Amino acid sequence: MSATETAYRLDVEGRDIAVRALAGGTPGIFWLGGFKSDMTGTKAERLAALAAARGNAFVRFDYSGHGASGGAFEEGTISRWLEEALAVFAQATEGEQVVVGSSMGGWLALLLARTLAARGETRLKALVLVAPAPDFTEALMWARFPAEVQSEITVTGRFLKPTPYGDAPYVITRALIEDGRAHLILGAPFTVGCPVRILQGAQDEDVPWAHAMRLVTCLAEDDVVFSLVKDGDHRLSRPEDLERLAQVVSEFL
Repeated sequence: MSATETAYRLDVEGRDIAVRALAGGTPGIFWLGGFKSDMTGTKAERLAALAAARGNAFVRFDYSGHGASGGAFEEGTISRWLEEALAVFAQATEGEQVVVGSSMGGWLALLLARTLAARGETRLKALVLVAPAPDFTEALMWARFPAEVQSEITVTGRFLKPTPYGDAPYVITRALIEDGRAHLILGAPFTVGCPVRILQGAQDEDVPWAHAMRLVTCLAEDDVVFSLVKDGDHRLSRPEDLERLAQVVSEFL
């Protein structure tokens, strides 16, 4: 953690949320991480360095059940994590913000933008989405699960999903799947009211590039640029990927 970065806790409906905030000017950068990731990953660290070098504010946090925050991962839902994102955005940021969302964080960034627009708030400078995974609980999990896994989730309420990103499997709960259906956004046009930049790896096996392209067709009224990294994977965390991310974010600082 940077010497000028402050770590503190926020209570969001009884959940203990860990936050890190770098003081600086606006527009600030607001980071939304991915499913089962934490705020100390390489992309978040690169953005912290970018903000520090340019003198911009930077706020990041861990969802409940993730990283340094309290709570159990398997109690998490899209509704719960969105509620936390909205609370941290409201309490820890000021002025215009560039919201950067990775994977699940891309879905949450879109939901956050839609919620703020409905409230009449105009603090979003831009959305920068890295391998965005809107609707992933339904389109990239449930729809891909074989019938026996769907049955296991329905009957027992959970499924242990193997993952290449760690030794322990991910616990996929019925609550996560069912709650996700209340937040599906693909399939109908919607507007976020600010520029959107999408970075997507062509070799991404978790979020296929065609899935991210579905998002582009939904954002018909917004300024959207979709950049396909030919040899990029889901994480887009190689040095050249991190520099590309920094350049895109810098466009709005």
